[in-house]
Amino acid sequence: MENLKDKVAYITGGSKGIGFGVAQKLLEAGMKVAISGRTLQTVQKAAAQLGDDSRVLAISSDVSKLRDEEDAVKKIIAKWGQIDVVLANAGVGNFASVDEMTETEWHQMINTNLNGVFHTLKASVEALKKSKGYYMTLASLAGTNFFANGAGYNATKFGVVGFTQAAMLDLRKFDIKVTTIMPGSVATHFAGNQPDDKDAWKIQPEDIGQMVVDLLKIHPRTLPSKVEVRPSRPDKK
Repeated sequence: MENLKDKVAYITGGSKGIGFGVAQKLLEAGMKVAISGRTLQTVQKAAAQLGDDSRVLAISSDVSKLRDEEDAVKKIIAKWGQIDVVLANAGVGNFASVDEMTETEWHQMINTNLNGVFHTLKASVEALKKSKGYYMTLASLAGTNFFANGAGYNATKFGVVGFTQAAMLDLRKFDIKVTTIMPGSVATHFAGNQPDDKDAWKIQPEDIGQMVVDLLKIHPRTLPSKVEVRPSRPDKK
Protein backbone atom coordinates (compact mmCIF):
# COMPACT_ATOMS: atom_id res chain seq x y z
CA MET A 1 0.00 0.00 0.00
CA GLU A 2 2.60 2.53 -1.00
CA ASN A 3 -0.21 4.87 -2.05
CA LEU A 4 -2.71 5.20 0.81
CA LYS A 5 -4.96 7.78 -0.83
CA ASP A 6 -8.62 6.74 -0.62
CA LYS A 7 -7.83 3.42 1.03
CA VAL A 8 -10.38 2.57 3.74
CA ALA A 9 -9.55 1.77 7.37
CA TYR A 10 -11.69 0.53 10.23
CA ILE A 11 -10.50 1.24 13.79
CA THR A 12 -12.28 -0.18 16.84
CA GLY A 13 -12.09 1.89 19.99
CA GLY A 14 -11.34 4.89 17.81
CA SER A 15 -12.95 7.69 19.79
CA LYS A 16 -9.89 8.46 21.94
CA GLY A 17 -6.37 7.40 22.82
CA ILE A 18 -4.40 5.22 20.44
CA GLY A 19 -7.35 4.59 18.12
CA PHE A 20 -7.97 8.31 17.70
CA GLY A 21 -4.25 8.99 17.16
CA VAL A 22 -4.08 6.34 14.46
CA ALA A 23 -7.20 7.74 12.79
CA GLN A 24 -5.58 11.19 12.64
CA LYS A 25 -2.45 9.86 10.94
CA LEU A 26 -4.35 7.73 8.45
CA LEU A 27 -6.49 10.70 7.46
CA GLU A 28 -3.35 12.82 7.02
CA ALA A 29 -2.08 10.09 4.69
CA GLY A 30 -5.19 10.45 2.52
CA MET A 31 -7.22 7.50 3.76
CA LYS A 32 -10.88 7.24 4.66
CA VAL A 33 -11.46 6.10 8.22
CA ALA A 34 -14.33 4.51 10.13
CA ILE A 35 -14.08 4.58 13.92
CA SER A 36 -16.26 2.66 16.34
CA GLY A 37 -17.06 2.60 20.03
CA ARG A 38 -19.86 1.46 22.29
CA THR A 39 -21.52 4.89 22.60
CA LEU A 40 -22.53 6.49 19.30
CA GLN A 41 -22.61 10.04 20.69
CA THR A 42 -19.01 9.73 21.89
CA VAL A 43 -17.87 8.33 18.56
CA GLN A 44 -19.71 11.04 16.63
CA LYS A 45 -18.02 13.72 18.74
CA ALA A 46 -14.61 12.20 17.99
CA ALA A 47 -15.45 11.96 14.29
CA ALA A 48 -16.34 15.66 14.25
CA GLN A 49 -12.94 16.45 15.78
CA LEU A 50 -11.26 14.44 13.03
CA GLY A 51 -12.77 16.72 10.40
CA ASP A 52 -14.06 16.05 6.88
CA ASP A 53 -17.21 13.96 7.30
CA SER A 54 -16.90 12.67 3.74
CA ARG A 55 -13.80 10.75 4.88
CA VAL A 56 -14.83 9.85 8.43
CA LEU A 57 -17.56 7.47 9.53
CA ALA A 58 -18.75 7.07 13.15
CA ILE A 59 -20.17 3.68 14.12
CA SER A 60 -21.62 2.31 17.35
CA SER A 61 -20.32 -1.22 17.98
CA ASP A 62 -19.55 -3.37 21.00
CA VAL A 63 -16.70 -5.63 19.87
CA SER A 64 -17.72 -8.28 22.39
CA LYS A 65 -20.70 -8.96 20.09
CA LEU A 66 -20.00 -10.49 16.69
CA ARG A 67 -23.28 -9.17 15.28
CA ASP A 68 -22.26 -5.59 16.11
CA GLU A 69 -18.98 -6.01 14.24
CA GLU A 70 -20.73 -7.60 11.27
CA ASP A 71 -23.10 -4.63 11.14
CA ALA A 72 -20.16 -2.21 11.38
CA VAL A 73 -18.44 -3.82 8.41
CA LYS A 74 -21.66 -3.69 6.38
CA LYS A 75 -21.98 0.05 7.07
CA ILE A 76 -18.40 0.72 5.95
CA ILE A 77 -18.80 -1.26 2.74
CA ALA A 78 -22.16 0.42 2.05
CA LYS A 79 -20.47 3.84 2.32
CA TRP A 80 -17.12 3.22 0.62
CA GLY A 81 -17.34 -0.19 -1.06
CA GLN A 82 -14.24 -1.72 0.50
CA ILE A 83 -12.09 -2.19 3.60
CA ASP A 84 -8.31 -2.19 3.22
CA VAL A 85 -7.06 -1.89 6.79
CA VAL A 86 -8.50 -3.03 10.10
CA LEU A 87 -7.06 -2.12 13.51
CA ALA A 88 -8.58 -4.08 16.40
CA ASN A 89 -7.77 -1.56 19.08
CA ALA A 90 -10.68 -1.64 21.56
CA GLY A 91 -9.65 -2.78 25.02
CA VAL A 92 -10.26 -2.49 28.76
CA GLY A 93 -8.11 -3.08 31.82
CA ASN A 94 -9.16 -4.19 35.31
CA PHE A 95 -6.22 -4.57 37.65
CA ALA A 96 -6.48 -6.54 40.87
CA SER A 97 -4.92 -9.47 42.64
CA VAL A 98 -6.27 -12.70 41.21
CA ASP A 99 -7.88 -13.60 44.56
CA GLU A 100 -9.78 -10.31 44.57
CA MET A 101 -10.71 -9.99 40.91
CA THR A 102 -14.43 -10.44 40.28
CA GLU A 103 -15.94 -12.72 37.69
CA THR A 104 -17.48 -9.66 36.03
CA GLU A 105 -14.09 -7.94 35.72
CA TRP A 106 -12.51 -11.09 34.30
CA HIS A 107 -15.20 -11.65 31.68
CA GLN A 108 -15.28 -7.98 30.67
CA MET A 109 -11.59 -8.20 29.70
CA ILE A 110 -11.92 -11.58 28.00
CA ASN A 111 -14.99 -10.48 26.04
CA THR A 112 -13.53 -7.15 24.91
CA ASN A 113 -9.79 -7.68 24.64
CA LEU A 114 -9.71 -11.25 23.37
CA ASN A 115 -13.11 -12.16 21.94
CA GLY A 116 -13.23 -8.68 20.43
CA VAL A 117 -10.17 -9.15 18.21
CA PHE A 118 -11.65 -12.41 16.90
CA HIS A 119 -15.05 -10.80 16.23
CA THR A 120 -13.46 -7.88 14.39
CA LEU A 121 -11.40 -10.18 12.18
CA LYS A 122 -14.24 -12.65 11.63
CA ALA A 123 -16.51 -9.81 10.50
CA SER A 124 -13.97 -8.19 8.17
CA VAL A 125 -11.90 -11.07 6.80
CA GLU A 126 -13.87 -11.53 3.56
CA ALA A 127 -13.51 -7.82 2.79
CA LEU A 128 -9.79 -8.05 3.52
CA LYS A 129 -9.46 -11.03 1.18
CA LYS A 130 -10.95 -8.92 -1.61
CA SER A 131 -8.69 -5.96 -0.96
CA LYS A 132 -5.62 -8.03 -0.04
CA GLY A 133 -5.60 -5.84 2.99
CA TYR A 134 -3.97 -5.50 6.38
CA TYR A 135 -5.26 -6.60 9.80
CA MET A 136 -3.59 -5.27 12.95
CA THR A 137 -4.23 -5.83 16.62
CA LEU A 138 -3.26 -3.52 19.44
CA ALA A 139 -1.75 -5.80 22.08
CA SER A 140 0.69 -4.63 24.76
CA LEU A 141 4.03 -5.42 26.31
CA ALA A 142 1.73 -7.01 28.90
CA GLY A 143 1.37 -9.71 26.26
CA THR A 144 4.91 -10.84 26.96
CA ASN A 145 5.70 -9.40 30.41
CA PHE A 146 3.49 -10.52 33.29
CA PHE A 147 3.07 -8.46 36.46
CA ALA A 148 1.30 -8.58 39.82
CA ASN A 149 -2.38 -7.53 39.76
CA GLY A 150 -2.39 -8.17 36.01
CA ALA A 151 -3.59 -11.78 35.76
CA GLY A 152 -6.70 -10.98 33.74
CA TYR A 153 -5.11 -8.31 31.58
CA ASN A 154 -1.99 -10.42 31.00
CA ALA A 155 -4.14 -13.39 30.02
CA THR A 156 -5.99 -11.36 27.39
CA LYS A 157 -2.91 -9.68 25.94
CA PHE A 158 -0.88 -12.91 25.83
CA GLY A 159 -3.94 -14.31 24.02
CA VAL A 160 -4.09 -11.41 21.57
CA VAL A 161 -0.43 -11.91 20.65
CA GLY A 162 -0.89 -15.64 20.12
CA PHE A 163 -4.14 -15.18 18.20
CA THR A 164 -2.67 -12.56 15.91
CA GLN A 165 0.49 -14.53 15.12
CA ALA A 166 -1.54 -17.64 14.28
CA ALA A 167 -3.95 -15.56 12.18
CA MET A 168 -0.94 -14.20 10.30
CA LEU A 169 0.00 -17.75 9.28
CA ASP A 170 -3.60 -18.55 8.33
CA LEU A 171 -4.19 -15.45 6.20
CA ARG A 172 -0.96 -14.73 4.36
CA LYS A 173 -1.97 -17.21 1.65
CA PHE A 174 -4.70 -14.67 0.80
CA ASP A 175 -2.11 -11.86 0.65
CA ILE A 176 -3.52 -10.41 3.85
CA LYS A 177 -0.81 -8.97 6.08
CA VAL A 178 -1.25 -9.35 9.83
CA THR A 179 0.65 -7.56 12.60
CA THR A 180 0.31 -7.16 16.34
CA ILE A 181 1.60 -3.94 17.90
CA MET A 182 2.77 -4.20 21.51
CA PRO A 183 3.25 -0.79 23.13
CA GLY A 184 4.62 -0.03 26.55
CA SER A 185 3.49 3.13 28.35
CA VAL A 186 1.28 5.33 26.15
CA ALA A 187 -0.22 8.71 27.10
CA THR A 188 -3.91 7.76 26.98
CA HIS A 189 -6.99 7.72 29.22
CA PHE A 190 -6.48 4.00 29.87
CA ALA A 191 -7.19 2.81 33.43
CA GLY A 192 -8.56 6.23 34.41
CA ASN A 193 -5.46 8.24 33.52
CA GLN A 194 -5.86 11.87 32.46
CA PRO A 195 -3.07 12.64 29.97
CA ASP A 196 -1.14 15.81 30.76
CA ASP A 197 2.42 17.07 31.12
CA LYS A 198 3.29 14.21 33.45
CA ASP A 199 2.88 11.86 30.47
CA ALA A 200 5.29 13.70 28.17
CA TRP A 201 7.88 10.91 28.51
CA LYS A 202 5.43 8.28 27.28
CA ILE A 203 4.71 7.14 23.74
CA GLN A 204 2.07 9.48 22.30
CA PRO A 205 -0.99 8.15 20.41
CA GLU A 206 0.16 9.87 17.22
CA ASP A 207 3.45 7.97 17.46
CA ILE A 208 1.53 4.70 17.16
CA GLY A 209 -0.42 6.29 14.31
CA GLN A 210 2.79 7.05 12.44
CA MET A 211 3.96 3.50 13.05
CA VAL A 212 0.76 2.17 11.44
CA VAL A 213 1.32 4.40 8.41
CA ASP A 214 4.90 3.16 8.14
CA LEU A 215 3.78 -0.47 8.37
CA LEU A 216 1.27 0.09 5.58
CA LYS A 217 3.92 1.60 3.33
CA ILE A 218 6.58 -1.07 3.82
CA HIS A 219 7.34 -3.18 0.74
CA PRO A 220 4.71 -5.95 0.38
CA ARG A 221 7.38 -8.64 0.43
CA THR A 222 8.23 -7.72 4.03
CA LEU A 223 6.06 -8.26 7.11
CA PRO A 224 6.90 -7.08 10.65
CA SER A 225 4.47 -9.53 12.24
CA LYS A 226 5.09 -8.48 15.86
CA VAL A 227 6.24 -5.00 16.84
CA GLU A 228 7.32 -4.12 20.39
CA VAL A 229 7.55 -0.40 21.10
CA ARG A 230 8.67 1.38 24.25
CA PRO A 231 9.32 4.91 25.48
CA SER A 232 12.92 5.67 24.59
CA ARG A 233 13.62 7.15 28.04
CA PRO A 234 11.36 5.90 30.85
CA ASP A 235 10.26 8.26 33.56
CA LYS A 236 12.68 8.55 36.49
CA LYS A 237 10.85 7.96 39.73
